Amino acid sequence: MNGYMVAIEVFLLVLFSALCSGLNIALMSLHLGDLRRKAKLGNNYAKNVLPLRHNVNLTLASILICNIAVISTTSLVMKSITSGLIAGISSTLLIVILGEIIPQVIFSRHALQLTSLFSPILKFMILMTYPLSKPLQLVLDRMLGSETPLLQSRHELGILIGEHANSNKSELDDDEVDIMRGALQMSEKRVRDIMTPIKHTYWLSPQDRLTPEKIEEIKLQGRSRIPIFNSDLTLCYGILLMKDLVDINFDENIYRISDLPLYPTKLIGSMTALDTMFRKFIDGGTHLIPIEKDNQIVGIVTIEDLIEEIFGHEIEYETDRIRTSNNARPKQSQNI
Repeated sequence: MNGYMVAIEVFLLVLFSALCSGLNIALMSLHLGDLRRKAKLGNNYAKNVLPLRHNVNLTLASILICNIAVISTTSLVMKSITSGLIAGISSTLLIVILGEIIPQVIFSRHALQLTSLFSPILKFMILMTYPLSKPLQLVLDRMLGSETPLLQSRHELGILIGEHANSNKSELDDDEVDIMRGALQMSEKRVRDIMTPIKHTYWLSPQDRLTPEKIEEIKLQGRSRIPIFNSDLTLCYGILLMKDLVDINFDENIYRISDLPLYPTKLIGSMTALDTMFRKFIDGGTHLIPIEKDNQIVGIVTIEDLIEEIFGHEIEYETDRIRTSNNARPKQSQNI
């Protein structure tokens, strides 16, 4: 009967040691920032664990004090029925296998749930060891200072997003992954990488006359905005909006571009980062910005260009589709 009682005592002690060991590894695997975010989102597990993880030095000191006490007690109990050497070997094997390895593997895979489940026991451990654990916490807090927030670099965030793309359990769909990937790359790309070169840009000069032929030419471009440059491509006088031409009677008068309202815009250097370009568009109140290099206008960029870069897909204008379909349509014989 005495042997059975000892076995039960050893079992309970090893079980408690396993709990301490598991809580130790689980608590350290939980990042404070992640817990705060989950708690804000209403995760009850995170709400239970956050106070314990916030005072991590106090919690760890309590766990370790209890664990050491249990291990020492286990050796003493084993020694009461066996020799010192056998008791030491037996208790060591039991603690290492059942009290360390197995619980740490289990708790590390379900850290948040198990820590929340055993949080009442953990709080009781803190209460019981408070006279010893509290001074240890104060010393550690003073020596080590506050915990440094764990932040991922841009490349690390890209890898995390890639893991979501390759997992069937992710809540993110393919479009969301593409958008986040594109947004993360904005600061690494320059506006010269996405601009429309000046040789492919339709632009006008202030002296251009709006004859019927010029109006027809503008209509064929199918653009809502046209930049106005000087002939040397060193100055931008503004942006001409096509909607402002609707109420103008071109049949009775021939206007010059300089006679029409132009909306100001600033030149931006070709090496400007794409994330900075968003602020330029917002501050400038425009959807089109000319790009310069060495005091020469080399192209233009639009807000649509930035959106396309984020989404990773080209946004076609209605006129683009019509032009494409017309080009793809076979020419009919004029005799029909």
